[in-house]
Amino acid sequence: MKNNKIQKDNRIRQLVKKYEVRRRVLKALIQDLSLPVETRARFAAELHRLPRNASKTRVVNRCILTGRGHSVYRFCRISRIALRDLASKGLIPGLSKASW
Repeated sequence: MKNNKIQKDNRIRQLVKKYEVRRRVLKALIQDLSLPVETRARFAAELHRLPRNASKTRVVNRCILTGRGHSVYRFCRISRIALRDLASKGLIPGLSKASW
């Protein structure tokens, strides 16, 4: 199951990357008040025809090791649990589990 979530996340990220420029251009044209309303409505319809998963808000930060969707560090895309396990095993240089 975790593998499916990781694969789905990768597919969505690729879609976002593929349509990113087109979405930004359409959004800018829709918000340009100097254009006629009919033209802006046509651009809005074209934006709605794009895949839903091409929106950046559909991307979920998931752990690349476990597929966990909560408590994922952005800088390394690893969940807190996986990061702690790797640190305890000494696989992350300069990071150790604190105890006092």
